[in-house]
Amino acid sequence: MKSYLKLAFKVLGRRKVFTLISLFGITMTLVVLVVATSVIDDAFAPRKPESRFDRALIISRVAMIGPNTTETMNPGFGLIHDYIYTLPGIEAASAFSEATPIVIYRNDERSEAQLKRTDATYWRILDFQFLEGRPFTADEEQRGALVAVISDGLRKRLFQNRPALGQSIEIDGRGFRIIGIVPSVPITRFAAWSDVWVPHTTARSSEYRNLFLGNYSGLVLARTRNDIPRLQREFADRVKRMPIKDPKTFTRIEASLDTRFESFARDVAGDQAGKVWLIFAALAILFMSLPALNLITLNLSRILERASEIGVRKAFGASRRSLVAQFVFENVLLTLIGGAISFVVAAVVIAALNRADLVTDAQFELNLRVFGYGIAIAIFFGLFSGAYPAWRMARLQAVNALRGGAR
Repeated sequence: MKSYLKLAFKVLGRRKVFTLISLFGITMTLVVLVVATSVIDDAFAPRKPESRFDRALIISRVAMIGPNTTETMNPGFGLIHDYIYTLPGIEAASAFSEATPIVIYRNDERSEAQLKRTDATYWRILDFQFLEGRPFTADEEQRGALVAVISDGLRKRLFQNRPALGQSIEIDGRGFRIIGIVPSVPITRFAAWSDVWVPHTTARSSEYRNLFLGNYSGLVLARTRNDIPRLQREFADRVKRMPIKDPKTFTRIEASLDTRFESFARDVAGDQAGKVWLIFAALAILFMSLPALNLITLNLSRILERASEIGVRKAFGASRRSLVAQFVFENVLLTLIGGAISFVVAAVVIAALNRADLVTDAQFELNLRVFGYGIAIAIFFGLFSGAYPAWRMARLQAVNALRGGAR
């Protein structure tokens, strides 16, 4: 391996133009893949305030299906209360409404924001970092206290640099006292994203409490990740026993407890959620194919120029396996060098994306997960683009190779 490493660096330095062209193609390909991985990681990987979502399950859609009609909506608070809160062996369960646009008045100044209605358990499942104050309690939820938690982004809009804790804001004609301030959350974190959070019991009417369909989502925190399949099976059994209020129109109910990615995939592809992973993988492979084919052509040209070297190696007893290993090693080394450069370039691109604020409040980053995925992609790319040229090279006959032949 030490000899392979020394020889690889010598070979890469011998044909600098080929090496630079190869590095450019590898680097640009990996930059796009690493940035895309960072964006996907930001949307789906567990991180604050959803750092426990590796063991969280969500119900965000319920379908009422009949011979001629299908109605799909968010679950209502009544469904979550009766069928989610009571799941056995869970650490916690919560209900939260969809973020809805509201208008907030403060000293006769008008500001638009997003509002979520939640229960007190919501703050136990999501680990918001409170910059000031605290979340509302179960007691405040029960008595419908007019209290609110706001994001620091909204605080800046409403109060600039003045203190906000303890101040009052007008929502729906009522004054809500600010008791907590948390960092702003990007829209990609749909369970956590909002500007204002208030107890669900502050709603004007209590009719929502009994609704089977509505504008809420349910959130379940399993004790361990191993409990997730059991909870999904338990809820599936409960769905089969849910009463259908209009059996003349609807014949069955479809609903499921999903992981964060499954919930997204179900919104995109319905019951074919598993295909979304295949689509992502296919797009990545297709994107790598063109530069990989170009790199294969360059590698083949470079390797066949070394025919006499191959002939000498074969004449002294080198096996096909050792020759293939040597040239694949050289290609993987080239790819890893390109991967290292791509991480530097990707860091610059990601910093530019964060400054551009294309996704409000999103902070893309190169963490250990993204680094690991990037290394895996680079090694796969190196193996994929180096295997065929190495195989072609290993099949050269020693006599023809010593004469400089390519057959």
